[in-house]
Amino acid sequence: MHCDTLTVCGGEEEFLRGGGQCSAEKLIASGCAAQCFAVFTEGGEKAYEYISLYDKILKGHGGLLRPVLCYSDLIRAENEGKLGCILTVENLGFINSPCNIPELSRSGVKMASLVWNNENEFAFPNLIYNGGAPSFELRESRGLKPLGFEAVEMLDSCKIIIDISHLSDGGADDILRGRKIPVVASHSNCAEVCNVSRNLTDSQLKKIAGCGGIIGVNFCAEFVGAEIGGEIIEGIVRHVLHIINVAGCDAAALGSDFDGISAPEGLEDCTKTDALFEALSRKITPRVLEKVLRGNFLRVFKEICG
Repeated sequence: MHCDTLTVCGGEEEFLRGGGQCSAEKLIASGCAAQCFAVFTEGGEKAYEYISLYDKILKGHGGLLRPVLCYSDLIRAENEGKLGCILTVENLGFINSPCNIPELSRSGVKMASLVWNNENEFAFPNLIYNGGAPSFELRESRGLKPLGFEAVEMLDSCKIIIDISHLSDGGADDILRGRKIPVVASHSNCAEVCNVSRNLTDSQLKKIAGCGGIIGVNFCAEFVGAEIGGEIIEGIVRHVLHIINVAGCDAAALGSDFDGISAPEGLEDCTKTDALFEALSRKITPRVLEKVLRGNFLRVFKEICG
């Protein structure tokens, strides 16, 4: 549900066949049906350059890649043996107004988060800084700003999936209060398993599930609770099982955050994910495994994006 490959690849060839964790070539080799590619910036016009790069790559390599704008595109990509590519935005701070969100929709954006690690005009992040460094033991309670509420309404109107990864507790509460449309946390873990503010509380897990949403588990060792070189796969399994136990089997998915994290031993890139799938298969039934690996995301994507 999330990777930073598009914004770290440096160009077309690197996106296709680069040495990162989630190049198109590696995704196809791994048997991946579809990947969400995030446009990430801390602000400024660079985001539109990434959107243009993405569009250029997909138009030039239609034999390998298929842009996904609706559920039928996902199925068509799989039937054709192509990699389904879903364009997302991590941090809407580069736009001047919620009125610019329809432009993103016309560009093919299907999922977006309001904020990253720094406050913007829409919201506060779930990290509190102390002396320039994040204090992972503290949680941010401030809610959405006025423009944040407007952005949420516009995202819903444009049928763009709302992603609450990186959002403050107060902001998440504002979005989830009385929510009927699914939201996602594209790359977030469980605070009860690893107590850092970047991870979600059990209450948040339940509220996300309550609106039909899903949580994509992040592979970052610090958020999993495993140091680099440690038992990363076992740690990821613990987070998936916790989501299932607290929020139900319809709420769990995989987010990875490949190319945005340091490569954990044993899960260095997307071609290594079979080991994770095998570990999950020893803990959950084939029916639930199918939900975690694809079914839950397909359901949310179809409901919102059509």
